This record gives sequence, C-alpha cells and structure tokens, in this order.
Amino acid sequence: MTMRFRLPPGGDVPSTTAARRMGLTETEFLHALPSLLTRGFPRADPTTGNFDIDAIDEWRRRRHEHSYGAPQDARKVVASRIASAAWAR
Repeated sequence: MTMRFRLPPGGDVPSTTAARRMGLTETEFLHALPSLLTRGFPRADPTTGNFDIDAIDEWRRRRHEHSYGAPQDARKVVASRIASAAWAR
C-alpha cells in the first residue's frame, strides 16, 4: 500500500514537498535537481531554501504547451478567426 501525502495548493515548500510534487523521493529529487535546473526548473529561495510550488507547477505545464496551450492575446485570436471565416471574405 502506498502512502498518500497531502500537498499544499501553493506557496513555498521544503525540498521534501517539492519532491513529492514531482513524484520523487527527496533523495531522487536532490539527485535529479542539477539536471532539472539546467532545464529551467525553478531554483530554491536563496534565504529559506524552499521551492515555490506554484512555479514548479507552471514549469511542468510549460514542458507540454501543446497539451495546456500557451496564453494568447484574445484580440489576435479574434482577428485571425474573423480573417479566416468564410462569411468575412
């Protein structure tokens, strides 16, 4: 039986919680951290050593923009759709 952990919805968290968010043990996380940092993973706060869990979630989503979609300017989207609509020609 696996243990379930309740993760906070946001804020700064210690490496143990950041590891859980990534699906890793703390040891696995600390081992993978140098590689993650080269890929843009959010760095720990220099004063507290804690990680911003919201930034971690955002980083995870940016890895798969095709699934989550990058934010777009609504004006550009509407203008593009109007320009390509058959009735607008």
